[in-house]
Amino acid sequence: MARKIGFTYLMLISCFILNGCMPGNYKSTKTSLELQSIQSKEFETTKKIAFASTLSVFQDLGYIIESGDFETGLVTGKSPTKGGVIFGGRTQEFRRVTGFVETLRKDLAKIRINFVDVTKASSGYGMQQGVDVPVEEPKIYQEVFEKIRKAIFVRKNVD
Repeated sequence: MARKIGFTYLMLISCFILNGCMPGNYKSTKTSLELQSIQSKEFETTKKIAFASTLSVFQDLGYIIESGDFETGLVTGKSPTKGGVIFGGRTQEFRRVTGFVETLRKDLAKIRINFVDVTKASSGYGMQQGVDVPVEEPKIYQEVFEKIRKAIFVRKNVD
């Protein structure tokens, strides 16, 4: 009986500790228009070249491509997972990426990318929770768009 009570207290403490380690509800510091402006860029190229360039840059950055559909223009991927142990439970952290490529007019494509940091925790007893936090740092998006711009340049000039 004492063992059962001790186990129950241990579970309650673990829940509070795991809950305390997870970030709270996410509140964006940017408006949707501000996010769109840092997450989107137009390129003078075809959708085909923009799509292939986006997909290859994601792979170059180490993302595992989970899906890619030229018709819809959607590419999704995920970084390798980093794991850890905390008070008898496990944590996982990774970054998700999505890219949406669309034709605006002939030889003008728009690419919108989105990064989300994902943290998941689970106890040894099956309880799970997680937090998704959108990445809002303009520099990260600028660097990726610069790599996409270079990939587009190479693809356009290889013929």
